Amino acid sequence: MESSSDFFLILSIILFISSLVHGSIGFGFPMLATPLLAMVTDMKTAILYIAIPTLLINLISIFSEGEFLKALKRFFPLAIIGMIGSAIGTQILIYSNSEIFKLLLAISIFLYLFIQKFKIEMLWIQKRKTFSMIVFGLVAGIIGGLTNVMASILIIYSLESKHTKKEIIQSTNLCFLFGKIIQIILFSIHGSFNQELLFTSFSSLVVVIIAMFLGLKIKNIIPQKIYRKVIKVVLFIIACFLVIQTIF
Repeated sequence: MESSSDFFLILSIILFISSLVHGSIGFGFPMLATPLLAMVTDMKTAILYIAIPTLLINLISIFSEGEFLKALKRFFPLAIIGMIGSAIGTQILIYSNSEIFKLLLAISIFLYLFIQKFKIEMLWIQKRKTFSMIVFGLVAGIIGGLTNVMASILIIYSLESKHTKKEIIQSTNLCFLFGKIIQIILFSIHGSFNQELLFTSFSSLVVVIIAMFLGLKIKNIIPQKIYRKVIKVVLFIIACFLVIQTIF
């Protein structure tokens, strides 16, 4: 790994770009930050470094949409199920940290892009609401615990549940928030956070806040259609690099 100063610079750049995107479209921070950082370190280390920034990002995103208590009441069951799944995924990550998780992350990104491209319909989600919530919440949590990316699974659920843009942002960020809380608790119990890592994480919050503020400002300026296309291309390239890294 690079020297501490070089790594902090790389981390800051990654967090700035990812926070800017998240602020602009309402999600995307872990989906961008995790694979970018995983390209210069292992999956567990990448997740540890962005755990605290992710927590802050989720809180800012939820509150920026307004009606926090209403959103919490509506999506609390999904978030709790996601938290359980995240606990399972995190335990697996702690005891079997493997390069194969980079491949799983790449697959999660490809799945998200595939869903966005072909607008897949899963009618049973509407017909069996409780069952689908449990299935998608648990699967999203486990994948989130392993790879830090829940979006691909949660977006399928949200789109098929006919959620509005605001509801999608609130539900996904609440699930990320609950999942991240249990993940941080488990990592702390396991002793994964050291003084250097915590200092770097908290120091990077300044970058995150500035980027999120700018992202929220440009949210209604940049055409979302063009913006999302650029992000999808970037995600596709990152996923390809992760696959190459894992195989070779």
